[in-house]
Amino acid sequence: MITWLANPQRFLAFSRVAAPLFGVLAALLAAAALWTGWSVPDDYQQGSTIRLFFIHVPATITGMFIYACLAVSAFFGLVFRHSLADAAARAAAPLGAAVTFLGLVTGSFWAKPMFGTWWAWDARFTSFLILFLFYVGYMALQAAIDDETKADRASGILALVGAINLPIIYFSVDWWNSLHQGQTLFVPGKLAAAYVAPAFLMLGAFYFGFGALWLVRIRGEIWRRRAQALAVQGAR
Repeated sequence: MITWLANPQRFLAFSRVAAPLFGVLAALLAAAALWTGWSVPDDYQQGSTIRLFFIHVPATITGMFIYACLAVSAFFGLVFRHSLADAAARAAAPLGAAVTFLGLVTGSFWAKPMFGTWWAWDARFTSFLILFLFYVGYMALQAAIDDETKADRASGILALVGAINLPIIYFSVDWWNSLHQGQTLFVPGKLAAAYVAPAFLMLGAFYFGFGALWLVRIRGEIWRRRAQALAVQGAR
């Protein structure tokens, strides 16, 4: 499938249909998640703040997933010198930064009533902040280098270095003492049954929403690069 989509023309044909479909699915899942999440009972310890869980946790998981997509795209761009892979990496970065920032903000709002502070320099908090900084660094490096090919190479290397942080984020609560609660969403029986459906519905909404926006942004990158190539040819 990936090989088939590596052809820009086939990708454009696929994304023309898939992007709006993913967008509709994301909207439906988000509406269902908000409806069910609002109607769940308060948690016996966290009270009504449990509802932040349905935004914060899907946002953090999606932020990590997007970075993995960025790193894989950068790897294919570096190894195979494929312009579509470079376009995919470039298109993913702002989306990942936005979702990761949302995870940081909602986590801060959740931390205040739970831990008594807006921020704590523990392993999970800090490693997730570093993820956001890698996104910002990737975009800054892209913007700082005028030669697009060199920018893709340099930022691709940075993206692969940043991928080392993903397992650190995931296992940080197990490797170090942390204020942050342990793994919850994917541990059977750890999350109250009433909270499972809205959490996974919102996670699906984030994933499909990212998929829709990513396809649209990659399409924009393809057309921008084509227009740039035509402009260069016309200037000769």
